[in-house]
Amino acid sequence: MTLRRMLFGLSALSLVALPLTAGSASAQAKYPSKSVHWIVGYVPGGTTDILARLMGQYLSEKTGQQFIIENKAGAGNNLAVEAVLAAPADGYTLLLVNPANGINATLYKKLSFNFVKDIAPVGGLMRVPNVMVVNNNVPAKTVKEFIDHVRANPGKVNLASSGNGTSVHMSGELFMEMTGAKMTHVPYRGSNPALTDIMGGQVQVLFDNMPSSIELIKGGKIRALGVTTEKRASYFPDLPTVAETVPGYEASAWFGMGVKAGTPPDIIAFLNKHIEEALADPKMQQRIADLGGAPMGGTPEDFGKIIASETAKWKKVVEYSGASVE
Repeated sequence: MTLRRMLFGLSALSLVALPLTAGSASAQAKYPSKSVHWIVGYVPGGTTDILARLMGQYLSEKTGQQFIIENKAGAGNNLAVEAVLAAPADGYTLLLVNPANGINATLYKKLSFNFVKDIAPVGGLMRVPNVMVVNNNVPAKTVKEFIDHVRANPGKVNLASSGNGTSVHMSGELFMEMTGAKMTHVPYRGSNPALTDIMGGQVQVLFDNMPSSIELIKGGKIRALGVTTEKRASYFPDLPTVAETVPGYEASAWFGMGVKAGTPPDIIAFLNKHIEEALADPKMQQRIADLGGAPMGGTPEDFGKIIASETAKWKKVVEYSGASVE
C-alpha cells in the first residue's frame, strides 16, 4: 500500500469518527453546566434555610455554578416537594429534606406523591437537637416546674411550632403524650415568626430546632429548659435534657439533600461526593457546630434508611396526637 493511499484511508476514518466523538461528548455534558435551584420548604431564617444557604455557598464555590436557594413555604413542606417533582429529573432542582417529609406520610391523608418512592436520597447533612424554650415571663425554670405549671393552668398554655407536622410540632406532641401536660398547638410558617411570638408572650413554649434559637437564648431573650436528645448538647453542656425529667423522651431534627426519582445515578453520586467533602472541611464542621448540630454524611442508601426509620418513629406520635390534614 502506498503512503498516499494510507494517508487517505486514515483521513476517511477520522471523518467518520468525528460525529460519534461529538455526540458522546454532548451526551456526557459536565454537571452542573448551569445554576442549580435548591428548594427549601420554610421561610427564610430558620434552621433548614440557614443550612441550605451554608451548604449552597460551599457547592457554588466548588462547582463554579450558583446553587440558588428558593423558599417555598406552605402545606407543611408539601409545596416544596411538589415543586421538585414538577421539574425534570436532571439534578438542577434539589430538595432540602427534613423531618416533616417523613412525618407527612402519616399526617396528610391525601398527598399527590409518595415521598419515599418519588424523592431519591442524596445524602445527610446535619442532625441537631431541638431545644425547649419558653417566654421569660413563664414562671417555670425547669422542665418539671413547667409540667406542673401546665397542669395547674389547663387551657392557658400555648405550644408554638414552625408548622403542622414539623419535628418542632411533633416534639411538642411527644412531650404532651409522655407527660399528660396538655397544651393548645399554635402552628406558624417557620421558626422566626414563632420565636417572635414566644418573645412577645402570645405563645409560651416552643420545641425549636436549636440553630434558630441559639442567639436568642444566649442574649437572654428567651429561656431554655432542656434539649430533646438523649445526651446533653455540647453547645449547652449545662442545659439538662428533657429525658432527665421525662425518661425515654428523645427527638432530634435531621436534614439532607434529595432529588426527583429518576435523576441519573452519576449526578446523585456527584452531589453526594461534594456533600462528603463539605462535611469533612474543618470550616464547615465549625459552622455546623456553631449551629448546635453534628454532621451526618454517608451514602445515599444510608440517608434513605434514616428517612425510613424516622418516618416509622413519628407515625406513632402522629396517630396518638390525632393530628390530621386533609
